[in-house]
Amino acid sequence: MDHRKDIAPEIPRLRRYARALYSGDVAAADDLVQDAVERALSRLHLFRSGSSMRAWLLTITRNVYVNQMRSLSRRPQVRELDQEQDAALSTQATQNDGLVVRDLSRALSLLPEDQREVVLLVGLEDLSYKETADVLGVAVGTVMSRLSRGRTQLRRLMEGAPVPRKDHTHLRSVK
Repeated sequence: MDHRKDIAPEIPRLRRYARALYSGDVAAADDLVQDAVERALSRLHLFRSGSSMRAWLLTITRNVYVNQMRSLSRRPQVRELDQEQDAALSTQATQNDGLVVRDLSRALSLLPEDQREVVLLVGLEDLSYKETADVLGVAVGTVMSRLSRGRTQLRRLMEGAPVPRKDHTHLRSVK
């Protein structure tokens, strides 16, 4: 059975997930989706009929993202001056909804990566705990625990709690 036609309807979800992983960086997110779709197409013969195409594609997207982050961590970070100037000159949204979305996006970006992934997959992509566990390669109990901690931290951040110090001790090696 040719599953190529099943990929296209999932691209908007992949883009939304990728944008959340990259904290709104549209260009990086689009590159991630393109890389993930290319990988999926080249490995379509590995897709098991009867399983969830969405979960399979999200797994691939997450794996490509993790590989990209590993690669970036080995290179020195370079930031263009134009980005700093653009950020300084940008204006804040005047509508309350825009502020809430901005605050939520910021709060999501402050969550540890393992919690952010679970919150996005369950809350945004509407995956079941089992599907999320399969995508992340962890136990369902781990998903539930990370989701609980992530939602609690999100709630605290949205209520104005102090921003936690960003250390990387929570990051685990992904096999």
